[in-house]
Amino acid sequence: MTLLRARTAPTLAVVAALAATVAATGTALLAGPAAAAQGCRVDYTPNQWPGGFTAAVKVSPGDTAVSSWTVTWTYAGDQRVTNGWNATVTQSGATVTARNVSYNGGIPAGGSTEFGVQGTFAAGGGAPTGFTLNGVPCNGAGPTGGPTTTVPTTAPPTTAPPTSAPPTTAPPTSAPPTTAPPTSPPPTTNPPVGCAGAVLCDGFENQAGSTPSGDWTVVNPDCAGAGTATIDTATTHSGSRAVRINGAAGYCNHVFIRSTKNLAGVGSVRYGRIWVRHTTAQPTDHTTMIAMADSADGNKDLRMGGQNGAMQWNRASDDATLPEQSPAGVAQSVPLPTNRWACLEFMVDGSAGQLRTWLDGAAVAGLTADGVPTHDIDGQWYNRTWRPQLTDLKLGWESYGGGADTLWYDDVAVGSSRIGC
Repeated sequence: MTLLRARTAPTLAVVAALAATVAATGTALLAGPAAAAQGCRVDYTPNQWPGGFTAAVKVSPGDTAVSSWTVTWTYAGDQRVTNGWNATVTQSGATVTARNVSYNGGIPAGGSTEFGVQGTFAAGGGAPTGFTLNGVPCNGAGPTGGPTTTVPTTAPPTTAPPTSAPPTTAPPTSAPPTTAPPTSPPPTTNPPVGCAGAVLCDGFENQAGSTPSGDWTVVNPDCAGAGTATIDTATTHSGSRAVRINGAAGYCNHVFIRSTKNLAGVGSVRYGRIWVRHTTAQPTDHTTMIAMADSADGNKDLRMGGQNGAMQWNRASDDATLPEQSPAGVAQSVPLPTNRWACLEFMVDGSAGQLRTWLDGAAVAGLTADGVPTHDIDGQWYNRTWRPQLTDLKLGWESYGGGADTLWYDDVAVGSSRIGC
């Protein structure tokens, strides 16, 4: 197409010619800040299981800022996108088109933004190719080149998650506390790898008996029943020991192990990393598997468990849930995979009143309270001011109706910065 360099207005004939060219080719004329530089990148990070997948897509325009963006790529197989978040996503044949939404169209030079997709496939077909940003080929490719695709090293889930949108706000930037960690005696064996700086770091290798003791004590917060907690040497994530919880159905059958360490040194921002395995899919009824007392909420527990077949957070003081238990809310969470070890991480920021959750390193949108009430996710959570001050950690099982489960916990860590899997 010939560029018009004259300062005078183009003739009607030229305007008509330009319009005809656009209509014939279907090519949009990108103007000014909406265009992308040749140095743009689109990184596509998939997480796949039999018959389905999610993918996080990172858009980086390079050295030229954009005020809006449209990303396209082409699947090599029969992948079909069924949902998206932080973008408006459509698919025609093998080609996917994602456009920015109202709040993330502007990307500065050197910056990036992320969105996600979820989909299905029958036979698969490998990594997508032909990434473009505002019509410009990205990742150093020419018009027919392919992308550089980042493949995660974590094991894929054994169950297909519903929509799992990453949070749209950055993690909190609160500085770690200056309070020194408590001086309680260290375990008699080295802690599991990946706990540097954590106040609590325990792979249960110093447990000599069949019942948790020393750094842990068995508790039944309300009443004791059929639930039991034992040290298991047959099923472990690492080392030779883990904690096994035999969780029976019914309210009075709950059982937990509670850390005896002083966790006050963690400060107002608490990160947790817990490897967990269980045998039975989460039921419709409400259950709890992690609980932490909140001194700012009458010492009532902040609880992590499940309801309606997916993970949820629950506040014992008012029974508020995260996400909300509407069909759309539950769809923003994921089930805890069965019969394999899963890495469950969380962050609770007491100063900002925020909460984040990761499963096997992937953020779970429905388990994210970002400080701004969002219908179906954290609207109910923020029905009042929430500034938690957590004081302990309990691992176990509590069922408020039907639902029995057998769980194992291993390689548990709590600290003031993210510990990772």
